Amino acid sequence: MTNEASRPAVDLYSDTVSRPSAAMRQAMAEAEVGNEQAMEDPTVNLLCERVAALLGTEAAMFLPSGTMCNEIAYRVWVDRGEEIILEESAHALHFEAGGPAALAGAMVRTLKGRCGIFDAAELETVIRAPRGHHGQRQKLV
Repeated sequence: MTNEASRPAVDLYSDTVSRPSAAMRQAMAEAEVGNEQAMEDPTVNLLCERVAALLGTEAAMFLPSGTMCNEIAYRVWVDRGEEIILEESAHALHFEAGGPAALAGAMVRTLKGRCGIFDAAELETVIRAPRGHHGQRQKLV
């Protein structure tokens, strides 16, 4: 049995953990919709504008899943054969079907932490000197 007081106020572990309330379902059913890919969905456009304003960026992009967000980030930040450092229980390591390697061509190196959290000293245990052109470059934490 889980203690309600020990649960986080917002649990972003997975979209399958949360359940929308009746009011949330009603809002979804009544939302204005359009062709999101053609920038014709007013609800998605408003969401992107709000997120960009919150983050202080020029724009934001809607993606349908956290896995897709991760894979795009890997392709943006890591070249094929480079290394991503993840905490040993990382979602991307255990629940994204090998996505970093399969979709981004990235190697994964793990470090010990606690539920995805680690400090600089723990990170230093896996940082290594460059290995010339024969070793993968560590690129993303």
